[in-house]
Amino acid sequence: MLGPMDEFPVHQVPQPIAWPGSSDRNFYDRSYFNAHDRTGDIFVITGIGYYPNLGVKDAYLLVRRRGSGKFGGGRGSGKFGGSGDTQTAVHLSDAIDQDRLHQHVLGYRVEVTEPLQQVRIVLDETHGIAADLTWNGLFDVVQEQPHLMRQGNRVTLDAQRFAQLGSWTGHLEIDGEHIAVDPATWIGSRDRSWGIRPIGEAEPAGRPADPPFEGMWWLYVPIAFDEFSIVIIIQEEPNGFRSLNDCTRIWKDGRVEQLGWPRVKIHYRSGTRIPTGATIDATALDGSPVRFDVESKLPVPIHVGGGYGGDVDWLHGMWKGDRFTERLTYDMTDPAIIGRAAFGVIDHVGRAVCTEGNGAPVQGWGLFEHGALGRHDPSGFKDWLTVAP
Repeated sequence: MLGPMDEFPVHQVPQPIAWPGSSDRNFYDRSYFNAHDRTGDIFVITGIGYYPNLGVKDAYLLVRRRGSGKFGGGRGSGKFGGSGDTQTAVHLSDAIDQDRLHQHVLGYRVEVTEPLQQVRIVLDETHGIAADLTWNGLFDVVQEQPHLMRQGNRVTLDAQRFAQLGSWTGHLEIDGEHIAVDPATWIGSRDRSWGIRPIGEAEPAGRPADPPFEGMWWLYVPIAFDEFSIVIIIQEEPNGFRSLNDCTRIWKDGRVEQLGWPRVKIHYRSGTRIPTGATIDATALDGSPVRFDVESKLPVPIHVGGGYGGDVDWLHGMWKGDRFTERLTYDMTDPAIIGRAAFGVIDHVGRAVCTEGNGAPVQGWGLFEHGALGRHDPSGFKDWLTVAP
């Protein structure tokens, strides 16, 4: 089980790098990236993951576009807040190997050209979609707070992440259409995470949870402004108890500032749990208020082809057989797809305006990610089916 990384002094436990320190089947190690051109006309989400205790590695690229054209599907009713009608995913999966220095799944690869600063993602043409995208960090990476969740006595999530805001350069190819990716406008966020979280096929249920799982409320907002970036992470239990609170500002000169305990108001579209934006009131080190008014420009449910919780078509770490690829396209006006929105997390092209003290408001762009699953008393959601008035 030895591999190339065993040549380097990076071991943390007395065993080969290929063997995780934990034997939990749900051990994972993966990357997430998103990219958009600030218009709300296109949003790309992609990632790669290694699941050594399941013997699987996989990757995906998810694209949503607004408007007419070969891929956009014409202007429609915009049930998810935009007029784009389709969301398309390419999935790749294969047996894991021991060479973690060259991250790849079939025609998808991630090249780390400058650690913590520059990364290149290449997808050779697969079912009509290809990409060659290079990431450049606009700010230093930030180490997020450890993320821990339990169900009864069992740890269900124990993860470490780092996040970063950056720009993109390169191109996309979608069914013969060439899309240039200009770093002057293309921006996004990324994170690397590893640890334990539910992956792969469902495990046997065992004894029902006591108390039963009633839901969770999640907010993740990494945004880049000219002089600083922010990474906001909040998780709350059904009664509003905040189990995770991380609000960090990263300045161009490398300073890292905590912005306290944000007060958040999510603006939901009436009759749904789909947000149009949020107002986030934070606090600078000197006690002065810092407000972020966040707007959704284009929503992408990442549990519709993205492989995240609740995705009925693709789950990270699931064994699909050797050299598996597929392309799935979803009609985002289909009532069945719309009905899935309340049961997963939605990533949005995010625009934000920061107002601080007597200074002029400044504009930023990045990711606005939110999910309100099940009961959440502060939002007025009494159960899984309650929607905003």
